[in-house]
Amino acid sequence: MPKPSLKAAFDAKKFIVAPGIFEGISTLIADGMGFDCLYATGFGTVASHLGVADAGIATYTDMVGRVGRFAQMAKTPVIADADTGYGGLLNVRHTVIGYEAAGLSGIQLEDQEVPKKCGHTPGRRVIPAEEMVLKIRVAKEARRDPNFLIVARTDARTGLGLEEAIRRGHMFDEAGADIVFIESPESEAEMVAIGRAFPNKPLLANMVEGGRTPILPAARLQEIGYAMAIYPAVGFLAAAAAFERAFSHLKAMGDSNGLPAQESYGFGRICELMGFPEVWDFDKRWAQKDAAE
Repeated sequence: MPKPSLKAAFDAKKFIVAPGIFEGISTLIADGMGFDCLYATGFGTVASHLGVADAGIATYTDMVGRVGRFAQMAKTPVIADADTGYGGLLNVRHTVIGYEAAGLSGIQLEDQEVPKKCGHTPGRRVIPAEEMVLKIRVAKEARRDPNFLIVARTDARTGLGLEEAIRRGHMFDEAGADIVFIESPESEAEMVAIGRAFPNKPLLANMVEGGRTPILPAARLQEIGYAMAIYPAVGFLAAAAAFERAFSHLKAMGDSNGLPAQESYGFGRICELMGFPEVWDFDKRWAQKDAAE
């Protein structure tokens, strides 16, 4: 079931910072840090699970089990990327029901054409705003628990301009979205304009290192009208860099000796993180029984 603490945080006007999770280790580490929400990134999840670009290749089946597992592992509420809902209105209904049943606390749906693309890459095109409105209405009707939040994203800014993106955001608000997400504003001034356009609606800012949108401090985002910031790429960008450094050392040296200590999480720590102490305790408790059998 969705975790009610996320909706409560929004209702209390608490600014929410959500790191991007994309596989089991990132989920466990982020879950232990006291965030109010975790964000299951489509880009990172597709990359780690399938090893391909976030370009509409992953299906509902690829994603629901994966992001649902994140929700089951974490005590922290998880909002998950669901692309376009993986098709038409019937697909959207199926996706919302499935994501909610998997234990997620929110779903992100966007107005791109199929196949979609990452929101900070070129070549994105959007469906008519009226079609997205219907998707949001279907999503609202499909959810069972009001604590399950619907994030409605528009990618119209890049191809159709900021005015059209804001117009769509208002339409999505009226259709029943809980959170409005205007993707890829290209300056702080544009972000200020978005905040002014939605004085009474939770807004989501997508902070992508190296992306199209400037990364602003949390205090500034809250000041200009945002309620939440997601950092979908921070984890997998750091992980990829760490992989490259460690594997380069191994290739150059022929072994892992001399790898700087800060480059390793440590085998003992990773065993603890993954729950091996509980496994060892279980083995001890049942060792006599195993021997008797």
